[in-house]
Amino acid sequence: MVLDKDTAKKTAELLLQINAIKLKPENPFTWASGWKSPIYCDNRIILSYPSIRNYVREQMGKQVESLYGKPDVIAGVATGAIGIGMLVAEYLGLPFIYVRPEAKSHGRQNQIEGNLQANQSVVVIEDLISTGKSSLNAVEALKNNGAHVKGMLAIFTYGFDVANENFKKYGLDLHTLSDYDYLIQQASDTNYIKENQLKTLLEWKSSPSTWQS
Repeated sequence: MVLDKDTAKKTAELLLQINAIKLKPENPFTWASGWKSPIYCDNRIILSYPSIRNYVREQMGKQVESLYGKPDVIAGVATGAIGIGMLVAEYLGLPFIYVRPEAKSHGRQNQIEGNLQANQSVVVIEDLISTGKSSLNAVEALKNNGAHVKGMLAIFTYGFDVANENFKKYGLDLHTLSDYDYLIQQASDTNYIKENQLKTLLEWKSSPSTWQS
């Protein structure tokens, strides 16, 4: 769920501006899942643009406080949200930890890196939500280590039905700075895409797992 419409619009504008999100309806990408997609999102690029990363850091920090107050700890989901999660923790003056997809097979064999105490409250930071499975895997790891997870805040979500269902089933609160609908509207309003491309992008959103260009 998007908390603030102006922030959602501005975030979409910035992501398009720096090519963190690319739209290629005529030459779609192939995701790791095998899905064909006219959109590709790599929000790690934000870290290379100081003014934009500071905007994202500030907006996420403010939304964390607005939604959840100040938690004890901010957690980033590895690897994409380590950088932005650390920036949000710095903005709020809070400890930071990050969660791996699975425990390391060597050394201390940690899945969670950093200092987390039992019963501490945590807000999870993500860069991108697709199906939500990897994000919720991180939440489960935190809970298994005694954390009280208050919710998750991400930069962007595709808004897939399967993600909405996964978060609802898990019972976790998810908010994002922006989403696919705001992005496509922004791209259309600024003539970043043409009318026929808009049609393709809307068709893909309705059935991403079966869509073919």
